[in-house]
Amino acid sequence: MSTITAIDTYDVRFPTSRQLDGSDAMNPDPDYSAAYLVLRTDAADGLAGHGLVFTIGRGNDVQTAAVAALSHLVVGRKVEEVLDDLGAFARSLTDDSQLRWLGPEKGVMHMAIGGVINAAWDMAARRAGKPLWRFIAEMSPEQLVSQMDFRYLSDALTPEEALDILRRAEPGKAARITELLEKGYPAYTTSPGWLGYSDEKLVRLAKQAVADGFRTIKLKVGANVSDDVRRCRLAREAVGPEIALAVDANQRWDVQPAIDWIRQLASFDLAWVEEPTSPDDVLAHATIRRGVSPVPVSTGEHTQNRVVFKQLLQAQAVDLIQIDAARVGGVNENLAILLLAAKFGVRVFPHAGGVGLCELVQHLAMADFVAITGRMEDRAIEFVDHLHEHFVDPVRIRHGRYLAPALPGFSAEMHARSVREYLYPDGPVWHAGVQDDDDMAMTRLHVSLD
Repeated sequence: MSTITAIDTYDVRFPTSRQLDGSDAMNPDPDYSAAYLVLRTDAADGLAGHGLVFTIGRGNDVQTAAVAALSHLVVGRKVEEVLDDLGAFARSLTDDSQLRWLGPEKGVMHMAIGGVINAAWDMAARRAGKPLWRFIAEMSPEQLVSQMDFRYLSDALTPEEALDILRRAEPGKAARITELLEKGYPAYTTSPGWLGYSDEKLVRLAKQAVADGFRTIKLKVGANVSDDVRRCRLAREAVGPEIALAVDANQRWDVQPAIDWIRQLASFDLAWVEEPTSPDDVLAHATIRRGVSPVPVSTGEHTQNRVVFKQLLQAQAVDLIQIDAARVGGVNENLAILLLAAKFGVRVFPHAGGVGLCELVQHLAMADFVAITGRMEDRAIEFVDHLHEHFVDPVRIRHGRYLAPALPGFSAEMHARSVREYLYPDGPVWHAGVQDDDDMAMTRLHVSLD
C-alpha cells in the first residue's frame, strides 16, 4: 500500500488589483490568491492530489497555514484507504475533536479542510483515469450517498430521500453524458461588470460577451445607487432585451436599504440580485425576497456550510443559490448542498472566477446535471476570464458554454512555473515589485471562443 507522505502548501498571489479585475462594492482592490496544496504520496507512479482555497490577498498566509496545520490528520494515512472511502476521510477531518472548536464547520479551518478533501477527490479521479465530473457521475446512488454527512440535515433531507433523487436520475445518465460532451454546459460572465471598470469598458465588454455567445452577464453593484442605475441602463442598452442581466451586491446592504436599492434597479428586468446582505442572515434574505418580488434573490458563494444552505431553502429565502468549490468542506459537502437544492426545486448557478474556481466548480455542476437533477439549460456556471493559463487543465469556453474537461482529476493542478513566479512574498513577481500594466495584462488568458 502507498502512503500520503506530505501536504505541500504554497501562498500564491496575483496582483490583479492593478487593473481592478475582481473589484466590487465590498472588495475594491482584490489580489486574486490561492492557498495551493499538493497531497504527495510514495506511490510508484507519482500519484498526487491537488487542491486550493481561494482568497483575495491579505490573509492568504493564514489560509495556507491552516491547510498545513492539517498535516497530522493526513500524512501517514494509506492512500487506498483514503480514496476508497472519501466520505469517511472527510468526516475524519470535520469531526476532529479539537479543530471543531474553531468552527464547527465554518471559517478558515473549514475552508482548509475543504481544500484537502478536494485534493483527495482530485487524487481519486486521477487514480481512476477520469475527470472528476465523470468520476462522480458514474458512482452508484448508494456510493454517492455514502460520501455525505447528513448530520443536521435530516429534518430537510434524509439519506432515503437523497437515494430516491439519485435513483430517479439513473436511467438517463449515459444520454446526459453524451449531451454534455457534445454541447457543453451553459456559462454566464461577470467579466464586463467589475465595479472599478469605466462605462466605456463595461459597454465594450458587454457587447463582446454577447458576440461570444453568453446569454447572461452580471454587474457588480452597491457602492452608489445612481451609478448603478446608469451602469445597468448602459448594460441593458448594450446587450438588448433578450440577454439576461444579473447584479451582485457582495453583501453590501442592510435589509431596508437592500429593498429600496433593488426596487430602483428592478426596471432593468434583473435575472437575479446576488448577495444583497450578510450571507449568514437567513431571515434577512427572506425579508428582502418578499420586499422585492418578483425580482429573484440569490446567495451562496460565502455561505459557510450545508446547514445555512438548508435554512435558506427551508425559509424560502432565495430563488436560486450559488455553490462555491472552495468555500465549504469540499466535494462531499457540495454534493449534499446540490441534493438539498434538488429536493427544494431551487436552481443552482455556481460561483466561479478568482483563481481556479472556474476550473473546480465546472465539475460539480456537470456532475449535478448527469447524476442529480438532469437539468442544465435553466442554469449556468459563472465565468471570469482571468488567470486560467496558470492551470495544467484550464477551462475551455466555446459559444458561451463550458466544454466538459477530459483530463483525469479536478483540474486543480497549477503549473510549477506559475507557483514559483507568484509565490508570496519572495516569488519574482512580488520580490521585484508589482509589474506594470502591460506586463499584468499578460497574466490573463484570452480563451478561444471559436
